[in-house]
Amino acid sequence: MKSQLITNAVIVNEGQKKKGNILIREGRIAGIYAKEIPAFAFDGCEVIDADGKYLLPGVIDDHVHFREPGLTHKGDMYSESRAAVAGGITSYMEMPNTIPQTTTQEHLAEKFALAEQKSLANYSFYIGATNNNLDELLKSDFSKTCGVKLFLGSSTGNMLVDEPVMLEKIFRCVPALIAVHCEDETVIRKNAEQFRKKYGEDIPVACHPAIRSEEACYRSSALAVELAHKHNTRLHVLHLSTAKELELFRNDIPLSQKRITAEVCVHHLWFSDADYERYGARIKWNPAIKTAVDRQRLFDALLDNTIDVVATDHAPHTFNEKQSTYLKAASGGPMIQHSLAAMLEFHHDQQITIEQIVEKMCHHPAILFGIKERGFIRTGYWADLTLVDTACSWQVATENIRYKCGWSPLEGQRFRSAVTHTWVNGNLMYDNGKFNDNLRGMALEFDVDQKLKRRPISFIR
Repeated sequence: MKSQLITNAVIVNEGQKKKGNILIREGRIAGIYAKEIPAFAFDGCEVIDADGKYLLPGVIDDHVHFREPGLTHKGDMYSESRAAVAGGITSYMEMPNTIPQTTTQEHLAEKFALAEQKSLANYSFYIGATNNNLDELLKSDFSKTCGVKLFLGSSTGNMLVDEPVMLEKIFRCVPALIAVHCEDETVIRKNAEQFRKKYGEDIPVACHPAIRSEEACYRSSALAVELAHKHNTRLHVLHLSTAKELELFRNDIPLSQKRITAEVCVHHLWFSDADYERYGARIKWNPAIKTAVDRQRLFDALLDNTIDVVATDHAPHTFNEKQSTYLKAASGGPMIQHSLAAMLEFHHDQQITIEQIVEKMCHHPAILFGIKERGFIRTGYWADLTLVDTACSWQVATENIRYKCGWSPLEGQRFRSAVTHTWVNGNLMYDNGKFNDNLRGMALEFDVDQKLKRRPISFIR
């Protein structure tokens, strides 16, 4: 493994910006030097001059859908991890609604094996809950598996968990983090039927946030939080989309003390319901993009620590799959290549500091999931790093989109910052448009005792 010395960077880490130099040896950060670099640091090193650029910890995305196995016409672990490192993301946690679904230990192991062969970034995978697989969930090694994914709203196949007895068992028995998609299916079906009566099968896409409504989100999130309080469950509520849901979460204690945490996705900070007219089903996500008021309240909650992390819910579909009528158009969109650039736009507009971006996209995912030796620039940690030029303007266009699906809802957007380099485990995986396709990422490791584990499994009744 090649040793490298990154010089003259502005290092953004743990709430500070400081000019400094980073020595990488054997995949890890071997030294951090504020001023003078010791002579031995140059021995056998490739030197990369980062003058004028910001060096950040690699971004950790806790919420992606890479579509492999079974849906690889949309994306796969190689293509989407490649897009990830191009966007400064060095680690991801992938969801279970593939084909077959990741609801057994066998299928979970198959995903890890695929990632070992194909992923340029570091990885972990959720095991998915169903109405009848509690035994499989409890077999999980949560030092390797990031958590359990629970759909309380519509999902692929049988992954909607809607039996009250099973929900109680899952919240009571699972000894690790449960990540929840919260939308109430009964409310959604009722709303959809009302719009069908009005429009038939030609419901306008702009009705999406009225169908997958504030009520649907809040009712489901409130249920999840209630169950978590009842059973002392480690709960993580994914992709908040409404201001009303924010009242369910706390901002008066440190993240390390929280049992119930929340995520917001970049698209819920970027778009509002006013954008459906322009973008149509290209911005059809579940949960739906809501009002400009919701968007602002979500942003405010991110800044005041009511919301803990920023993720993408990266979910590629082919362009044709997004172009059908509202009821048939696929929900979800590709975002992982552009999430950091989008957040840096908010920084340019003085809505968030670059230190806060690092906190929400790098530090907090590492703390929240108990990821070992990642998410910070610290001596001895794995050298997962991204170098950003905040004075490099570029435009999202077909020729520079790395997703297998070949499109982006941000196409045409001009960004003022660009990722120039990304290191994964000390390996330079992305360098100004060029990829190192010969190396692969590693499986993430989690400190179960510190964060994820709630109680010994022997306590389960």
